[in-house]
Amino acid sequence: MKISICLLTLALSFFPSALKAEETETAMDRVRLADKKFETLFAAKRGVDPTDPEFMDILQNLIFGEVFYIGDLSDRERELITVTSLSAIQALPQLKAHIGAALNVGNAPVEIREAIYQCAPFIGFPKTLNAIGVFNQVMRDKGTELPLKKQGTVTEENRHAKGAEIQEKLYGTEVSEAMKTLPSEYREKVPGLLTDFAFGDFYTRNGLTVRQRELLSLVILASIGAEKQLSAHVAGNLKAGNSKETMLAAMVQTIPYIGFPRALSAINTVKNVDVENYEPIYGRK
Repeated sequence: MKISICLLTLALSFFPSALKAEETETAMDRVRLADKKFETLFAAKRGVDPTDPEFMDILQNLIFGEVFYIGDLSDRERELITVTSLSAIQALPQLKAHIGAALNVGNAPVEIREAIYQCAPFIGFPKTLNAIGVFNQVMRDKGTELPLKKQGTVTEENRHAKGAEIQEKLYGTEVSEAMKTLPSEYREKVPGLLTDFAFGDFYTRNGLTVRQRELLSLVILASIGAEKQLSAHVAGNLKAGNSKETMLAAMVQTIPYIGFPRALSAINTVKNVDVENYEPIYGRK
């Protein structure tokens, strides 16, 4: 018995040191992961920031050593999400760097441009044009000929019908139903603008799938704090084929850019949805 107690005491005396060593190893892993991911994204090794080295270490270790490894998303998907979120919040200097990163991990210029275009119905034309201007400058710097190939698939005659087809698959007639109490002119015009503009002009475009556009729409809504619209777009994502896990990973990816309050609101909305109520139309990812 005395021998057992002695051995136990000896083991416990080493346990704090072992625990500390494990914590140190985990911390070093985070730094190594950040170094590796940074080089993958930006084709350069991490350096020491000349003015705010501590802050930049906190930022980069969190983003590239932790957030980029949470959830089952590829680097290509993560960078499209990041570009979209930065466009939505108008973080234009950071957007320039991440457009380059999006290209480095394999996104085609058209995919990145379409992710930015997708912001227009949610943040308006002026802010979207700001982000497009940054994108175009990156393309010029890289020697890419502009304009890029056209991706539109609709005409003036069929944009409403094509947009309505996608909208009704994802959302039914809920917008029209919600607008029934408006005065007569607006009762049709407001939901009609949504159908023609958001869905007819953008969801019908090539370059990104409907599933991708719906996920990026959720990213935009979370980024601008549009909480009332989040629930509908979580349901729309499930119908478009995005899983709850994919949406959660996308919301976590936005945390360093939009902060915890908005990201957690979106995460809670995703968490509370009942997946069984929604059948995927475009196939589940």
